[in-house]
Amino acid sequence: AAVLPLAGVLPAVSGSAGGEPAAAVGARSSAIEWPTHFRGQPLTQLPPTALEARFAARFPGAVARFTDGAQLLIVRHVRRPTRLLHPASDCFRAAGYAVADAQAAVDTQGLRWRCFVASRGAERLRVCERIGERLDDAGEAGWTDVSAWFWHAQWRPAASAWWALTVVTPLEPKAGS
Repeated sequence: AAVLPLAGVLPAVSGSAGGEPAAAVGARSSAIEWPTHFRGQPLTQLPPTALEARFAARFPGAVARFTDGAQLLIVRHVRRPTRLLHPASDCFRAAGYAVADAQAAVDTQGLRWRCFVASRGAERLRVCERIGERLDDAGEAGWTDVSAWFWHAQWRPAASAWWALTVVTPLEPKAGS
């Protein structure tokens, strides 16, 4: 999310930071075991955009993008609390999207998410995000609010790492667009 601005339709890639086409960016990214599947679907890692590479140069963790063919997943991994892990809505607004009010949602697997609709022109995207100690574990409460995560991690640092997952799903354009 922090590096998002989705320069087009999924899974288009708006440029590369060079190097390996499926490279993750950020500190220690090669030491991270990135996901290979999401909700039973295989993931394809996408190359970082130039914007992602610039962001990752100062991000105290690692960032990678994936697609399952229908959705874009932005995965951020951090080992300490940081204010550089911020809500996806901030990135979408900075990229020129109008962002609808975020709503809490619970998916079919019982995971809590913070979701909103981002629109720019005829493009509409449903964006859902959460932070947890594990990527996709219904047994874990996790956080849907970045600030709540930050303060919890700051004052009760029981975890050694956290995963921030942002799932971006294209929506049909509104009628008349």
